[in-house]
Amino acid sequence: MIRTATIKDLPSLNHLLFQVNNVHADGRPDLFQHGSKKYTDEQLIKVIEDDTRPIFVFENDEHQILGYAFCITQHNFENKKTLYIDDLCVDEKCRGQHIGKQLYQYVVDYAKKNDYYHITLNVWCLNESAMKFYESCGMTPLKIMMEQKL
Repeated sequence: MIRTATIKDLPSLNHLLFQVNNVHADGRPDLFQHGSKKYTDEQLIKVIEDDTRPIFVFENDEHQILGYAFCITQHNFENKKTLYIDDLCVDEKCRGQHIGKQLYQYVVDYAKKNDYYHITLNVWCLNESAMKFYESCGMTPLKIMMEQKL
């Protein structure tokens, strides 16, 4: 079942946020620190309560959260409504079971139902499996951010 996250999901969301952070820390230890997460509990509660930042969770029959999609409503330069996927995660123990595809399709259906122009996201080049996943969902590159380390 996929539904909107609630405050009671905080421990499960935190568990997955640590997993996502560690994937990034493995690839970019200069930018990410192992054992940390993107939001404090207080920040996460504010996100959960913000209707412009829906979080969708995949919950199994045992009421365990196995994945999430953090989204943010944005407006582009033409003032078209964009649904930005800030983070999509499936528990590392459950990958390959099409949970990510179901979450992504839920986001697509939500965006269509709510008259969004398009869906966007950023993916780190170091995360090749994520890039392949999003391409398999029908996403195509929109722009590329470049860097030069100093």
